[in-house]
Amino acid sequence: MIISSIGQGMLWSILGLGIFMTYRILGFPDMTTEGSFPLGGAVCVAAITAGVNPFLATLLGVAAGMCAGLVTGLLYTKGKIPVVLAGILVMSALNSVMLFVMKSPNLSLLNRPKLTDVLEPLNLPEHYDTVFIGLVSVGVVIGLLCVFFNTEFGQAYIATGDNESMAKSLGIHTDRMTNVGLMLSNGLIALSGALICQHDGYADVSKGVGTIVIGLSSIIIGEVLFGELSFFERMLATVVGSIIYQLLILLVIRLGFDTTYLKFFSAVVLSLCMLIPQLKRALHLTTGFEKYTNRNHPDDLHDTVATRNAAPIDGKETS
Repeated sequence: MIISSIGQGMLWSILGLGIFMTYRILGFPDMTTEGSFPLGGAVCVAAITAGVNPFLATLLGVAAGMCAGLVTGLLYTKGKIPVVLAGILVMSALNSVMLFVMKSPNLSLLNRPKLTDVLEPLNLPEHYDTVFIGLVSVGVVIGLLCVFFNTEFGQAYIATGDNESMAKSLGIHTDRMTNVGLMLSNGLIALSGALICQHDGYADVSKGVGTIVIGLSSIIIGEVLFGELSFFERMLATVVGSIIYQLLILLVIRLGFDTTYLKFFSAVVLSLCMLIPQLKRALHLTTGFEKYTNRNHPDDLHDTVATRNAAPIDGKETS
């Protein structure tokens, strides 16, 4: 069960990285999350049942999520609809889109190929295939994000979230950056949805309920545990936070609590994690992890929890 939770934590961490793109960098919550997550799974599962290769089906799910993010971005930047409301509108509309794609509220992958099938010749122990897929997926995602954020375009994206007015004065098209950010964010969220649905063996239109809480929990747990980190380390902390969150859920189940109330426990975990920084400041506490990271990053840290400033990448300034 622990290995299974670690594997699931890695798959869910991609959701956390997607939310990180908007919540921590651009500085606003995107409610599209609860629609694009099950959309990625619905498109992926529907494509697989139609005979499409699981890898290509997963990419189709990612593309669907990116389209959902683009719609939210256009409603926000061009339609001037508040971003939270724009996300809610798209999230609601995606329920109908998923029903159209799957032709039913849920769709099974029973006796259908999945990404983990390629690992069968390795004869891995139970649940280790999920860990392997999770490691590869997270590694590729973080690697691509590091490349993106080290480009001039990526630096402009960070600058948009850091100070939109200053970014505009520097000639950065902030609306375009916001749209790209929402596309990339929801693409990653849909990727997580596609991988989770393949792991679970089915897609369901209600699978996105509470996913934004899971993603935020991954981010907050990582930040609370490790304190101030560099940009790259924040992404790794999100992955670790996601794994810890899944282990906490496993603990709740092992303690005999009714799984019907998992969403409630998820909300409690997130609330407690968000209260911990306040308690630490009040009691002047510092964790061993924070002492270590502060000693290794004494000068170039930005506290995104308090200021939303993105830390420099490899010493580059966001200008």
